Amino acid sequence: NRQDLLPFTNEGDMEPGRWTGIVIHHLGEPFGTPESIHRQHLSWGYQGLGYHFLIGNGNGLANGQVYVGYRWLEQLPGAHVVGDAGHLHNAQSIGICLIGNGDRHAFSERQIKHVTRLVQRLQRDFDIDADDVFFHSDLAAAVPSPGRLFPEAEFRAQLLDLR
Repeated sequence: NRQDLLPFTNEGDMEPGRWTGIVIHHLGEPFGTPESIHRQHLSWGYQGLGYHFLIGNGNGLANGQVYVGYRWLEQLPGAHVVGDAGHLHNAQSIGICLIGNGDRHAFSERQIKHVTRLVQRLQRDFDIDADDVFFHSDLAAAVPSPGRLFPEAEFRAQLLDLR
C-alpha cells in the first residue's frame, strides 16, 4: 500500500500515472533548510519550495533526514528542472534535492543511502523504471547537478529495473 510508505494528505490524492520520472538534484550550497530554500525559491519567482523531497547533510537538516515538501503532500508539480525539459519534468517528475554541492564535496554516506532508498520506494510505488531516473544535468547540460562527486555508478547499480 502506497500510503504505508509515503505520506499523503489523504488517500484520494493519488492519480494513476501521475508521476513518470524522478530527478536528482543538489542544492549547490553547503547549508539549507526547508525554510531557507523556500525563501530563495520565492525570491526567484517560484511559488515556494520547488522540490518534492530534500535530503539533509547535517547542516540545516539532519544528516540523511528526508524532508517531505508541500508539493509532495499536495501532489503538485515541481519547480526543479530548468531549460527545455523543464515543463515536462516539472509536471511529471518527482524532484529530490540533496543539501550540499556535489561539485565541491562528496555527499555523506547517509545522504546517499537515504536518497537511494527513497528512489527505490518511489520506483516501486509508481512503476518508474531506472531509465526514468535522471540527474538534473541529464536534462539541462549547463547545470552540473548533482555534481561530479555524486557516486553515479554506485547509485545507478541500485536502481530497480522494472521493465
